[in-house]
Amino acid sequence: MRGDSNQITRDYFDSLLLETRYIDAILPNTEYKLFGETFATPIMTAALSHLHNICDNAMVEIAKGAKDAGAVHWVGMGEPEELEAILATGAQTIKIIKPYADNEEILYRIKHAVNHGAFAVGMDIDHAFTGNGRYDCIHGLHMRPKTQTELASFVQAADAPFIIKGVLSVSDALKCAEIGVAGIVVSHHHSIMPYSIPPLQVLPDIVDAVGDQMEIFVDCGIESGIDAFKAMALGARAVCVGRDLMGPLEGGAAGVTNRILELTGELKSTMARTGMRSLDDMEPSVIWHRPI
Repeated sequence: MRGDSNQITRDYFDSLLLETRYIDAILPNTEYKLFGETFATPIMTAALSHLHNICDNAMVEIAKGAKDAGAVHWVGMGEPEELEAILATGAQTIKIIKPYADNEEILYRIKHAVNHGAFAVGMDIDHAFTGNGRYDCIHGLHMRPKTQTELASFVQAADAPFIIKGVLSVSDALKCAEIGVAGIVVSHHHSIMPYSIPPLQVLPDIVDAVGDQMEIFVDCGIESGIDAFKAMALGARAVCVGRDLMGPLEGGAAGVTNRILELTGELKSTMARTGMRSLDDMEPSVIWHRPI
């Protein structure tokens, strides 16, 4: 399909080449600290939803898999009872809420998530419109775009770190910084709009604009530890992996754990070969751009 943002993103990932720095290199530490907690890896699950046909109790199984891998777990749309079951696993979970037209529904879901132990909460701002010029409606629930003032009210109500998912411009990143969000996810939501700029292409400008004010994560198209490395070398603090975990999830929690560990191993190998001793050492000078 012309304008497929997923293919454009894949092509951009593959255009980024890496130089090696073996002298004085060591096996690196991939420990990741977020909101006062320590994790074994910066490879996180994406904010997924409605995985029920993959395996029995899939939404809970992916949470267990993330926990066993020492990773941050994210979850998207779902009923409150499902979230309670996910949080009961003990996985450090970030709950992402849709931009419901009813702000009271949003406030209820924020408070429900925090009261039941969510590690952080946030909003997926890019699910407000359809591709045919209407406001979105998902599973019968109506969506609307949110103003900066509305988002600020959600940040204030959360009593927990609040993250905005679906940022793909310096303009939106600056607005997020103004209202005091704890983090943003640079993402085009699996090609929700054709011809979207690849997250890694706009990432350096976003990092320059707000990188000292919040956590910056990257979503979309992470298929390997090398992809994760490229995102973090360009300024992301961690990455979200979604579709690459779907096959492994067929094997339940163990499949998810094993795949996150594989991705972390690939990341660790790439860090070693480029002279990065820890996540704090990651920097963009090892990246070379090949024309697409």
